[in-house]
Order: sequence, then C-alpha cells, then structure tokens
Amino acid sequence: MAIALDCCAVNKQILITGATNGIGLAAAEALAARGANLAIVGRSKTRTRIASARIRRAAARGAAVATFIADLSSQASVRRLAAEVLARYPKLDVLVNNAGAMFGTRQLTKDGIELTWAVNHLAPFLLSKLLLHRLKESAPARIITTASQAHQGAHIPFDDLNAERSYRGFGRYGETKLANILFTTELARRLDGTGVTANCFHPGLVTTGFNRNNGLLMDLGMTILRPVARSPEKGAETLVWLVTSPTVANVSGVYFFDQEQKPPSPEAQDTETAGRLWEISERQCAVSGRSAEARS
Repeated sequence: MAIALDCCAVNKQILITGATNGIGLAAAEALAARGANLAIVGRSKTRTRIASARIRRAAARGAAVATFIADLSSQASVRRLAAEVLARYPKLDVLVNNAGAMFGTRQLTKDGIELTWAVNHLAPFLLSKLLLHRLKESAPARIITTASQAHQGAHIPFDDLNAERSYRGFGRYGETKLANILFTTELARRLDGTGVTANCFHPGLVTTGFNRNNGLLMDLGMTILRPVARSPEKGAETLVWLVTSPTVANVSGVYFFDQEQKPPSPEAQDTETAGRLWEISERQCAVSGRSAEARS
C-alpha cells in the first residue's frame, strides 16, 4: 500500500544520529516515505551504507538520502560532522539526537570523558549548539532528543561527573537520559521566540540491538524482555510524530511518551539543575575544543 505524502514532511531536511538500526532507522524510513530529505549519521561505514539503502528503498520519489560518518564519542568528530552538515545544507529543518548507548564497564574517550556521558549527553549537546544558528535561520525548525523512562530515580552526579567513584551501567545510562531531558528544558528556554522548538521523548522498551554488547548477563536480560518489548517501528512513532505533526509546532521543552505529554521525574523538572548542567557541559566541551586546537 502506498503511503500518502505528509505535507509537514515533504522537502524537509532532517538530520538523524543513530539511524543505522533500531528506532532511528525505522523513523528515517518512515520520514523518507513521507517525502522528507534524510541525512543519517552512523559510526560504521558498512552499517551506514546498508541503512542508507534501506531508507532509499522506502523513500518517496524525489526524497534524498545522504550519509555522514562520525564517532560521537569524540568531540573532534562531532565538530567535523557539524562542519560537514553546515557546508552541505543551507537549510536544516529538523535535528534528531537519537544516538545512544549503554556500557557495562567504565571506559574513557580520547577526550578523557566517561564514554556513556560523552555519547549520550555531550554529543547531542555539542552537535545541537554547533548547528543552532543554521536551525534558527531555517525556522520554524525542531530539535528532538531521544530520552528514556530510565531517567526515573536518577540524579546528575555533579560531584562525580566522570563516574570515577562508582560506575553501574544502567545507573549511568539513567543519569545520561536525565541529562537529555534537562538539556531539552534549558535549550527550549534559550530558544524561546526563535521559531525553533526542542522536545524529547521516551520510545518505550524496544527490540533492537541495544545493550547487546555488554556481556552474557545483559544479553540474557534483553532476551527475556523481548516478548514484552515493542518493535522499532512502534518505538519510532512518537519520534516521527514530533518531526511532522502540526499539533506540536509551537510546543517546546516537553517530554513525550506515545504522542502524549508526560511529566518526567521531579529531578528532570528542576530548572536550576538544568541551568547548572548546561554551564558545566559548555565547559566540558570547551576544554576538549581547546585541547584539539592545541594538537592541530
């Protein structure tokens, strides 16, 4: 059955990170089928090429599909990605910060930052900031970030941001998902009146390759949960809706689940924490930026 083109998606230029599998890929296919022009970001050239071919097969006639390769754990790579996007696209309608990961053991990036924090929080923070001027020029525009219900019960460990004293894989993941919501809150405040909105969402428990690289116990846990999990297509529905729906055109700073506004945890609603996290994140990115300049 042919998919009717969506007037809110046709010819829109959309950039999606983490689009080589899971809900990112499902959303990219759905948006391309509605006539949007997709630019997907992946870490692996092979997987990105395979995903691109899938999206092209689903795409409406005339919809373009482009690819970018970036390692989002590296701030230098995020900066290169932003420069490439800015050079290629004079107009950017939607940025989707979807890439995310969970790691069973504590690891550090080349920038000396704990890996989960770097990929899940600092990468979307930095990429959004670097593309913000282009999004404002393209207004009305949207920034959408994939959060998670895993933020419930989490707190931002301001006294141990690099998780040096204690590291628990799922707990750390929850902290970064809380950071995604707080980032969205503060970003929406800063974007007020610009025509650019910022929202986030929980996709639900989705059957993807997520958390399949953290050993036998985690793999077993995901296998047990599989019967009650939803498909990537179902998990992507709210993302596609946030990209295309006119009903959220003027909504900003909100956390959604299944296309409905939901209250996140009390910690996620703390505007002072959101402001403090923003300032610290700016410093973490600035330090890495200066280190890269010193090496060049």
